Amino acid sequence: MKIFSSDRSELMEVTALEIRDGSLVVKGKVFGSMPMNAVLTPEQARSGLSLLTPRTFWFLITLPFRRARRVRTGVQA
Repeated sequence: MKIFSSDRSELMEVTALEIRDGSLVVKGKVFGSMPMNAVLTPEQARSGLSLLTPRTFWFLITLPFRRARRVRTGVQA
C-alpha cells in the first residue's frame, strides 16, 4: 500500500502491519528508501477516534469500494 502527499508524490510505502505487545506496528519505507517502523498504541488509537466525524467515518468504510479519480495534468483556462 502506498501513501501519497497532496502533490501525489509517494510519501510512504507500507509493506506490513503487525501486532506486537498489544500495539499495531506499521512497517514500510519513507520517501522510497528510508526504512521505518511506526507504532500505534491503543491510547493513541482511541485519541484518533476523536478526529472522525460521521461523514469521515462513512468515507473510510466505503473507500475500498470507490474508483480512483484520474489526475488531471495541465492548466485549464
